[in-house]
Amino acid sequence: MLENGLMMVAIILLINIVYVTFFTIRMILTLKGYRYLAAFLSMIEVVIYVVGLGLVLDNLNQIQNLIAYAVGYGIGVIVGSKIEEKMALGYITVNVITKEYDRDLPKQLRAEGYGVTSWAAQGLEGDRMALQVLTARKYELKLYEKIKELDPKAFIISYEPKAIHGGFWVKSIRGRKVK
Repeated sequence: MLENGLMMVAIILLINIVYVTFFTIRMILTLKGYRYLAAFLSMIEVVIYVVGLGLVLDNLNQIQNLIAYAVGYGIGVIVGSKIEEKMALGYITVNVITKEYDRDLPKQLRAEGYGVTSWAAQGLEGDRMALQVLTARKYELKLYEKIKELDPKAFIISYEPKAIHGGFWVKSIRGRKVK
C-alpha cells in the first residue's frame, strides 16, 4: 500500500493534519489548565508525529512527501484552531466604554444573562460609562452583537482572565445560560 506514491502522499497529509490538530488542541488545553487531559493527548500526538515524520524521512527523495507534510501541517493549524473555537473553553472579560448614559446598557446586558459591573468614567471628550462584562467564551460573539446592537459606537476591548475568584459571577452566573 505504501508503494503507491499517491497513497503515500495522502497518508502523510492526513497524519500531519491529525498531528497538528492534536498539537493545537493540546497547547490550548495546557494554557487553560487542563494538564492531565493535555498530557494524555500529547501521548497520542507524539506517536502520530513519529509515524508521520518517519514516513517522510524514509522517503526524502520524493519531494511530494515533503510537500504533503508541509501542507498537512498548515491544514492542521486551521483545523485545530477551528476545533478550539467550537470548544470555546474558559471565560472572557469585555470592557465597554460608552457615552450613552441615557440607555441602561448594564441593565439590558444583565437581562440577557451577562455579569456586568459598571461605573462612571472620564474620557477625552467628557463623561462616559465603563462596563466590565464577564461571560463564558462560547457567548463571546453573541455579547459583541448585543453591545453593538445597543450602542453601535461603543468602544470594546476583550481579554481572557487568568483566574476568577469571588463576586456575583462565581456564585450564580457560572451555571446560568445567556439568552
